[in-house]
Amino acid sequence: MTIEITVDVPSTEVPETDPVTVFVCTSCRNAEGSSIEPLPGQDLARATIAAGKAAGVPVRAVSCLGNCNRRLSAALMREGGWSYVFGDLRVEQAADLIAAAQLFATSPNGVLPWRGRPDSLKRGLVARIPPIDHLENFS
Repeated sequence: MTIEITVDVPSTEVPETDPVTVFVCTSCRNAEGSSIEPLPGQDLARATIAAGKAAGVPVRAVSCLGNCNRRLSAALMREGGWSYVFGDLRVEQAADLIAAAQLFATSPNGVLPWRGRPDSLKRGLVARIPPIDHLENFS
Protein backbone atom coordinates (compact mmCIF):
# COMPACT_ATOMS: atom_id res chain seq x y z
CA MET A 1 0.00 0.00 0.00
CA THR A 2 1.37 3.43 -0.98
CA ILE A 3 0.37 6.55 0.87
CA GLU A 4 0.87 9.84 -0.88
CA ILE A 5 1.49 12.84 1.31
CA THR A 6 1.44 16.40 0.08
CA VAL A 7 2.81 19.28 2.06
CA ASP A 8 2.13 22.94 1.37
CA VAL A 9 5.43 24.74 1.47
CA PRO A 10 5.48 28.54 1.47
CA SER A 11 6.80 29.93 -1.78
CA THR A 12 10.41 30.97 -1.76
CA GLU A 13 10.18 32.51 -5.19
CA VAL A 14 11.67 35.95 -5.52
CA PRO A 15 9.34 38.38 -7.29
CA GLU A 16 10.34 39.15 -10.85
CA THR A 17 12.17 42.42 -11.18
CA ASP A 18 12.78 44.94 -13.93
CA PRO A 19 16.08 46.77 -13.65
CA VAL A 20 15.85 50.26 -12.20
CA THR A 21 18.65 52.79 -12.59
CA VAL A 22 19.16 55.64 -10.15
CA PHE A 23 20.52 58.89 -11.60
CA VAL A 24 22.02 61.40 -9.17
CA CYS A 25 22.76 65.03 -10.02
CA THR A 26 26.38 65.85 -9.21
CA SER A 27 26.11 69.58 -9.88
CA CYS A 28 23.65 70.31 -7.07
CA ARG A 29 25.05 72.92 -4.72
CA ASN A 30 24.16 73.78 -1.16
CA ALA A 31 21.41 76.28 -0.24
CA GLU A 32 23.89 79.17 -0.43
CA GLY A 33 24.91 78.18 -3.97
CA SER A 34 28.54 77.58 -3.03
CA SER A 35 30.71 76.00 -5.73
CA ILE A 36 33.26 74.69 -3.21
CA GLU A 37 33.97 71.05 -3.94
CA PRO A 38 32.95 68.50 -3.12
CA LEU A 39 29.49 69.73 -4.00
CA PRO A 40 26.61 68.22 -2.02
CA GLY A 41 25.42 66.58 -5.25
CA GLN A 42 28.79 64.86 -5.59
CA ASP A 43 28.53 63.64 -2.00
CA LEU A 44 25.01 62.29 -2.64
CA ALA A 45 26.21 60.57 -5.81
CA ARG A 46 29.13 58.91 -4.01
CA ALA A 47 26.92 57.73 -1.16
CA THR A 48 24.25 56.43 -3.53
CA ILE A 49 26.80 54.64 -5.72
CA ALA A 50 28.23 52.91 -2.63
CA ALA A 51 24.76 51.90 -1.39
CA GLY A 52 23.82 50.75 -4.89
CA LYS A 53 26.91 48.56 -5.23
CA ALA A 54 26.11 46.86 -1.93
CA ALA A 55 22.52 46.19 -3.09
CA GLY A 56 23.19 45.44 -6.75
CA VAL A 57 21.32 48.55 -7.95
CA PRO A 58 22.91 50.51 -10.82
CA VAL A 59 23.56 54.18 -10.05
CA ARG A 60 24.78 56.78 -12.53
CA ALA A 61 26.09 60.23 -11.81
CA VAL A 62 24.80 62.95 -14.16
CA SER A 63 25.96 66.53 -14.46
CA CYS A 64 22.54 68.18 -14.12
CA LEU A 65 18.90 67.21 -13.72
CA GLY A 66 17.72 70.82 -14.10
CA ASN A 67 16.02 70.87 -10.71
CA CYS A 68 18.20 73.55 -9.13
CA ASN A 69 15.46 75.13 -7.01
CA ARG A 70 14.90 71.80 -5.22
CA ARG A 71 18.47 70.60 -4.82
CA LEU A 72 19.71 67.78 -4.17
CA SER A 73 18.08 65.78 -6.96
CA ALA A 74 17.89 62.24 -8.25
CA ALA A 75 15.77 60.23 -10.66
CA LEU A 76 14.61 56.63 -10.90
CA MET A 77 14.12 55.11 -14.35
CA ARG A 78 12.87 51.72 -15.45
CA GLU A 79 12.32 50.29 -18.93
CA GLY A 80 8.60 50.34 -19.68
CA GLY A 81 7.80 52.09 -16.40
CA TRP A 82 7.22 55.60 -15.24
CA SER A 83 10.26 57.74 -14.37
CA TYR A 84 10.46 59.71 -11.13
CA VAL A 85 12.40 62.87 -10.28
CA PHE A 86 12.97 63.75 -6.64
CA GLY A 87 14.35 66.88 -5.00
CA ASP A 88 14.98 68.29 -1.55
CA LEU A 89 17.18 65.28 -0.78
CA ARG A 90 20.01 65.03 1.73
CA VAL A 91 23.21 63.01 1.47
CA GLU A 92 21.96 60.81 4.32
CA GLN A 93 19.06 59.68 2.11
CA ALA A 94 21.19 57.75 -0.38
CA ALA A 95 19.91 54.48 1.08
CA ASP A 96 16.32 55.72 0.55
CA LEU A 97 17.00 56.02 -3.19
CA ILE A 98 18.25 52.45 -3.29
CA ALA A 99 15.30 51.16 -1.23
CA ALA A 100 12.90 52.91 -3.62
CA ALA A 101 14.71 51.45 -6.64
CA GLN A 102 14.35 47.96 -5.17
CA LEU A 103 10.66 48.54 -4.49
CA PHE A 104 10.13 49.99 -7.98
CA ALA A 105 11.89 47.00 -9.59
CA THR A 106 9.23 44.63 -8.22
CA SER A 107 6.24 46.75 -9.24
CA PRO A 108 4.07 44.75 -11.66
CA ASN A 109 2.60 47.85 -13.34
CA GLY A 110 5.68 50.06 -13.76
CA VAL A 111 4.59 52.53 -11.07
CA LEU A 112 6.60 53.22 -7.91
CA PRO A 113 4.21 52.22 -5.11
CA TRP A 114 3.34 54.83 -2.49
CA ARG A 115 3.13 52.21 0.25
CA GLY A 116 6.62 51.17 1.28
CA ARG A 117 8.27 54.19 -0.34
CA PRO A 118 10.73 55.95 2.00
CA ASP A 119 9.19 59.11 3.49
CA SER A 120 11.86 61.33 1.93
CA LEU A 121 10.64 60.20 -1.49
CA LYS A 122 6.99 60.78 -0.67
CA ARG A 123 7.56 64.45 0.11
CA GLY A 124 10.30 65.14 -2.43
CA LEU A 125 8.55 64.08 -5.64
CA VAL A 126 9.11 66.69 -8.36
CA ALA A 127 7.82 64.87 -11.45
CA ARG A 128 6.43 61.56 -12.61
CA ILE A 129 7.02 60.97 -16.31
CA PRO A 130 5.13 58.30 -18.27
CA PRO A 131 6.88 55.68 -20.36
CA ILE A 132 7.30 56.58 -24.03
CA ASP A 133 4.61 54.10 -25.12
CA HIS A 134 2.02 55.27 -22.55
CA LEU A 135 -1.44 55.86 -23.99
CA GLU A 136 -4.55 57.26 -22.32
CA ASN A 137 -7.95 57.96 -23.75
CA PHE A 138 -8.67 61.67 -23.65
CA SER A 139 -11.72 63.27 -25.14
